[in-house]
Amino acid sequence: MKTYAVVASVVLMVVGCSRPENAASTGEKANPSVAAATGSYPLTGEILSVDAPRKVLIVKHEDIPGYMPAMTMEFVVSDADLAAAKPGQRIRAEMTPAPDSVFRLGKIWPNDKAGDDTITAGARVLRQDTHSRGRNVYREVGETVPVFALYDQEGRVVQSAQFRGKKVMLNFIFTRCPVATMCPAATLKMVSAQKLAKEAGVSNVEFISVTLDPTYDTPPILKEYAKLRGIDTANFSFLTGPDKAIKDLLAQFGVIAEFENDLLKHTLTTLLIDENGTIIHRADSSVWEAGDFVAKMRKS
Repeated sequence: MKTYAVVASVVLMVVGCSRPENAASTGEKANPSVAAATGSYPLTGEILSVDAPRKVLIVKHEDIPGYMPAMTMEFVVSDADLAAAKPGQRIRAEMTPAPDSVFRLGKIWPNDKAGDDTITAGARVLRQDTHSRGRNVYREVGETVPVFALYDQEGRVVQSAQFRGKKVMLNFIFTRCPVATMCPAATLKMVSAQKLAKEAGVSNVEFISVTLDPTYDTPPILKEYAKLRGIDTANFSFLTGPDKAIKDLLAQFGVIAEFENDLLKHTLTTLLIDENGTIIHRADSSVWEAGDFVAKMRKS
C-alpha cells in the first residue's frame, strides 16, 4: 500500500493568492460571455512592435467576440510582459479596457498551434495516467516520473522526455508566495544547489521549478521572477501550463495545493530524479540542505 504519511505530516501554510478567474490564462479556450462579465476579453494576435519607453505593445489582433472587430492597436502591458515581448510573436492574452480609454493586456501566453497541440496532448496523457493510477497516484521514491509537457519561462514547450539522460532536481513554488520560509526559501536553496553542483563538477543536471499558481504565473512572470533573483537559467527552468496538468503533477508528486476562498494552502516537495527518470530522493517542506542533494547527485 502506498504511504501518504510524509505528505500528510507537512503543516499547510496559508499564503495569499488570487483564485483563477477563467481558463484563458492557462492556455485553454475562454468563454467570451464569462470574460465580458469580468471586464476582460480573450484576445489573440501578433505583436508588431514594442515601444519600451511607453510600456506599449502594438498588436494586430483578431476579432474580439462581443467587443470589437480585428484591428491593429496599442496596449499597455506590465514590466514582465514588456520584457518578454518580441515583434512577430503570436500571443493569447486578456484585454481589459479602462475608463481612460487605455487598453491593457495581461496574462500573455504564446499562441503557437504546434506548441499548443503538444501541451494539450501532454495534458491529456497526464490526465489519463493520473486517472488510471487511482489510489496509487502518488509516486514513491523508486518510481519513474510521469510524462508531461509545459511551457518554460521563455514560452518554449518543455517535455519531460528531453530530461532523460540527465539528473533533475525538481520542486514546486509560486512567484507571489509571501512566506519567507516557504517558496522564497525553497528557491534560494535550489539556487544554492545549482551553484554547489557546478562547483562540484556535476554538469549533467537540470533544475526545474513548477508553479503552483499557473493562472498568474505566465511565462513572462516566471522569466521576471528568475531575472530579479539573478538565477542562471542555462540549466534552470521555470514551468507553467494548463491548470489541470499542474494539478495532475501535484497529485502524482504528493504536493497539496488548494484554494480556500482567495488563499492558497500548499505544501512543499523537492525531488531528485536520475538519468532514467526514476525518483531517487525527496524532501518535504523547505527544511533540507542543498549540499545533501548535491552529494546524492554525485553518488547516483
